[in-house]
Amino acid sequence: MISRLTRIERLNFLLTNRVPRKFLTHLMGWYSKIQSPMLTRLSISIWRVFSPDLDFDEAKKNTFNSLHECFIRQLKEGVRPIDTYKGGVVSPCDGIVGSHGKIDNGVVYQAKGFPYKVADLIPDKALQKRLQNGCYVTLRLTSTMYHRFHAPIDCAIDKVTYISGDTWNVNPIALSRIKNLFCKNERAFIELKTGHKDECLVLVPVAAILVASMQFHCLATPLNLRYKGSNVLPCSARYNKGDEIGYFEHGSTILVFASSKFLINEGIRQGERIKMGAPLLHKARFDCQ
Repeated sequence: MISRLTRIERLNFLLTNRVPRKFLTHLMGWYSKIQSPMLTRLSISIWRVFSPDLDFDEAKKNTFNSLHECFIRQLKEGVRPIDTYKGGVVSPCDGIVGSHGKIDNGVVYQAKGFPYKVADLIPDKALQKRLQNGCYVTLRLTSTMYHRFHAPIDCAIDKVTYISGDTWNVNPIALSRIKNLFCKNERAFIELKTGHKDECLVLVPVAAILVASMQFHCLATPLNLRYKGSNVLPCSARYNKGDEIGYFEHGSTILVFASSKFLINEGIRQGERIKMGAPLLHKARFDCQ
């Protein structure tokens, strides 16, 4: 039998990928920012019909003046403890673990039978070379989840590279039907510099329909479909593990790429939920001293 969740995702795929995606994304962006507590309560009630797992128990507040406020809600202190293992890399966000594994000759997978090239996703030859024989993890954020993303390790960021694109849905149904989906969509990539030249970690936030807006705290301007500036945005930011880097305005995907100095934790399983701050990767060789 087909589960209720699968039926909802199939309906979601049909509704969101058979419409003018960019127009609907602009419309949702406008609607979400309308300041009206009554309209927001009504919208959330309708949202819960399709997403019954939506709840605000962990949020700092549970009433909102707009859907935008709801989407980017902050959490209560302490509800996302950060794993402190010195040689570990934590999940940068709440999410559902998708495809993950080794980077095989520059090729990874968005779903079974649907490979794509790292070079098509991250058009930076130096990073491509450093990621050879490394690993990757796909983390999908649903619309009901906490939408902020954090530093998975102590690091510095000196630039954000933005790539404009489409706004395909990124749910499992779409990933199993549309080739090179992540490479088609609007996205950004950032190298997290740890201070060790032989280590390479890259985060790739990928936008999608209804969500094509990413805000990085190290940048003054949000990155969205209306952005017309430079693709490479210099910045200067330093983060401790767990510090907030930015947020999506709805829900989407973050891809984590790491060089061969890192391994995926054995407990990571496709389809399982992971919370921001939970162990994700660890160094292949790590001297506790």
